Amino acid sequence: MTSVPGIVAVVVVALATLAIGTWGLRVSRTTSDFLVASRSVGPRLNASAIGGEYLSAASFLGVAGLVLTFGADMLWYPIGWTAGYLVLLVLVAAPLRRSGAYTLPDFAEARFGSRHVRSVCSVLVVAIGLLYLYPQFQGAGLTLRSAVGAPTWVGPVIVGAVVLANVTSGGMRSITFVQAFQYWLKLWALLLPAAVLVAVWFSDGRPGAASSLAGAPVGDWSAPLASGGGQGLYVTYSLIVATFLGTMGLPHVVVRFYTNPDGRAARRTTLVVLALLGLFYLLPPVYGALGRAYAAELAAAGRSDVLVLELPRLMVPGLLGDALTGLVTAGAFAAFLSTSSGLCIAVAGVLSQDVTGRPWRGRRLAGVTAFRLGAVVAVVVPTLMALAAPHVGVARAVGLAFAVAASTFCPLLLLGIWWRGLTAAGAVAGLAVGGLGSGAAVLATLTAAAPAGWPSVLLEQPAAWSVPLAFATMVGVSLATRSRVPAHAGRFMVRLHTPEALDLDRG
Repeated sequence: MTSVPGIVAVVVVALATLAIGTWGLRVSRTTSDFLVASRSVGPRLNASAIGGEYLSAASFLGVAGLVLTFGADMLWYPIGWTAGYLVLLVLVAAPLRRSGAYTLPDFAEARFGSRHVRSVCSVLVVAIGLLYLYPQFQGAGLTLRSAVGAPTWVGPVIVGAVVLANVTSGGMRSITFVQAFQYWLKLWALLLPAAVLVAVWFSDGRPGAASSLAGAPVGDWSAPLASGGGQGLYVTYSLIVATFLGTMGLPHVVVRFYTNPDGRAARRTTLVVLALLGLFYLLPPVYGALGRAYAAELAAAGRSDVLVLELPRLMVPGLLGDALTGLVTAGAFAAFLSTSSGLCIAVAGVLSQDVTGRPWRGRRLAGVTAFRLGAVVAVVVPTLMALAAPHVGVARAVGLAFAVAASTFCPLLLLGIWWRGLTAAGAVAGLAVGGLGSGAAVLATLTAAAPAGWPSVLLEQPAAWSVPLAFATMVGVSLATRSRVPAHAGRFMVRLHTPEALDLDRG
């Protein structure tokens, strides 16, 4: 085994990322350029950029590893991650763009006229962003260890450095070009090796899956819900709730819709995103299924997250296997860079408005300077997290971030956009209940403090109870405080739902 292809792949992707980011820097000048690319990104470019940042370490590595270990039940992850954009398309995309906000806290303050709601949203954006960034840096460490034999701390440090250089130099406008390039790199980095590996599988006489993985009978791994039982059904449906509804609450996803020129472009962007994600998600299950036949030992050793990286060499020894490994390594590294860049921008945007841009010792930092300082915080914290705890499953950590997003921003956006009666008190109460409930579950899961049995299941997949609880709290408290509905709520709702061509008052 040689590490040369992996080293070449990482270097080429890092240099290409920096080169494209530098090219985009020439059109990044204002604060609006840094935060929302001056709201001028067209649907096709924006859709490719969204695909680039959304297809994270969990998509590139985690799905294949989960299918390898647990079977077809885990296909609910990519199904839910894709279907979440359908909910976003129908209910959120266009109204959110018409709100004129830069960030989720901006939307909350405009909707409720409350600094308290804004502050709670800011805390949640930073928490979700850091929780989602953590597995990106962790996955980078796994990739470089598998591909080139580097220590696990090298990956987070390299990704952090490249992301910080790109984000602080050009912001959203620069990163848009980078992420669009990285989507197509990730797609081809999975597609070409998959075609070769499937051909090898046919030439080998189509060998079947290993006799047993994760304690499942040989025929059950490819049948969704084959294990049955109350706990299995609960986990499945809770996962569906988290992935279907969590997408709209992810800060790096939502912020990209602010970059469209208008609501119609936001809807067109979402349609293209659905097609791009559907195309990509055909591929990781192929690697998982082939891993069942050729790489069962990875699951047994607890190394399922590196299946995509190691399967080419296991199936195709020699120079071709090394070349295919270099290609998937390039795609994996692009996944870490693109998703980390989007999350860094989302977190830095909030920090620049609510923390680093606030008066400090009598001085207020300028917009771009505050953004750059926020980006440093957004990169350094998850890097330290990945270095301190490098062994949490990649897809598992991302799934927890989805659960928190579904339990907080999903009810806030749906009710805030479609129900005039939502009050600031109801919003804060629902965000607190959903955030604390799902957050406590995340903490218990990451620290392995959950007891066995149903308590463990409920904490590992909290969305099925935390999302309805958050909705009920927002509605109940809002009804109890209906006299405090913001006076401008009706006018703001008209703004959200009126096409731009008809809204003569829009700025």
